[in-house]
Amino acid sequence: MRDWDYENEQWTKLPDHLKHLPLFTRHLDMFSIAVRAVWAVILKVWFFQFYIRLKVVGDYGPVYKQYPRLLIISNHASHLDAVSIAASIPAKYWINLYIAAAKDYFFTNPVFTFFSKHCLGAIPIDRKDKRGEAIRLITTLLSELPRMWLILFPEGTRSKDGKIHDFKRGVAIFAERTQTPILYLYLEGNSELWPKGAPFAKPGKLIIHVGPVKQPAPIEEIYADYKKWVMGINPHAFDQAENPEWHTGAPNPEAPQVVE
Repeated sequence: MRDWDYENEQWTKLPDHLKHLPLFTRHLDMFSIAVRAVWAVILKVWFFQFYIRLKVVGDYGPVYKQYPRLLIISNHASHLDAVSIAASIPAKYWINLYIAAAKDYFFTNPVFTFFSKHCLGAIPIDRKDKRGEAIRLITTLLSELPRMWLILFPEGTRSKDGKIHDFKRGVAIFAERTQTPILYLYLEGNSELWPKGAPFAKPGKLIIHVGPVKQPAPIEEIYADYKKWVMGINPHAFDQAENPEWHTGAPNPEAPQVVE
């Protein structure tokens, strides 16, 4: 995969080793405004009103006012997850919304790259990165930007059975290193609408529950707290045989949790 050469005035303060990444432009020119407007209509009106009925339980407004920087975490079992979270958030907040996305999936061709940059606000993460580039990128952005809501999926990959599995340590590391709070979301119905391996989503109902905000904490505490909250919504949401990585000493504990 080739190196990227994408100039953006917002990232001029980033270290040189990060500047090749194709980050989404936040410059408010007419082109970017038009792209966002079209995408908002497609996503919010056509797809998540007529094709999939999206219901949001909770309110982002007070959270946005109180927390300019957040890590947004949720369960991950479908390609619907990232776009449904974006659709659930008011479009006026999208200027500060980012998604940690797998570089080998979302930036593989010009069409996907354009969509990822201009519609999703995707930050490309190389899942095979052994130099810690992704970790440095995310911690730099969370430390430098005055406003940033970053979507992460702590499980690290889509669930095959729809159950919530163990969390990787990355979300706790990012939160503690940058003192960024964590917003809990729970997606109900995502695995039924677009399970892993299916070519496309089928119509139906998707519910996004907006939960509490958790202050930075070790992964054990975040996992237990998130599990307790979700179990109050769906007692069968978790894989009861999970074996969290912090118990097994699994390799690469800092691997970022990306959309794929």
